[in-house]
Amino acid sequence: MKNKIILGILLLFAVMQLFRIEKVENQEPTEMGLLLSENQSVEITNLLQETCFGCHSNQIIYPWYSEIAPVSWWIADHIEHGRKHLNFSEWMNYTTKTRVHKAEESWEEIEEKEMPLESYVFAHEEADLNAEERQILVDFFKSLQQKYSTQK
Repeated sequence: MKNKIILGILLLFAVMQLFRIEKVENQEPTEMGLLLSENQSVEITNLLQETCFGCHSNQIIYPWYSEIAPVSWWIADHIEHGRKHLNFSEWMNYTTKTRVHKAEESWEEIEEKEMPLESYVFAHEEADLNAEERQILVDFFKSLQQKYSTQK
């Protein structure tokens, strides 16, 4: 009986591998994205790429384990939801009002330690923000919120 259960689990795992995720093609940054549309330091660029761009951009680099179901499905779901909520690669396609709102949400989520997600940090240690890095991003997004608030 024990052997049949193990065999069943292995067979299920093997069948799961047949259902591949559709990966987002990694695109080069464009003028419509946050990185090229805003003047920010190399430090902020690096922080954004390490902590946010894995789910909130078109510049996604998939880890090796994204090839293994069911983890691949979980990763694809995170990316789909992340990009639907906020896509930094489409920053300039948002209306000014939306940019104000997205900037505000960004600094609030970072300040409240809601972002980056714990599950993301677990798999990406470089995304584990210390207090100083967190404050740098909060200040950056507050400055964007202020900038776009005056343009309404």
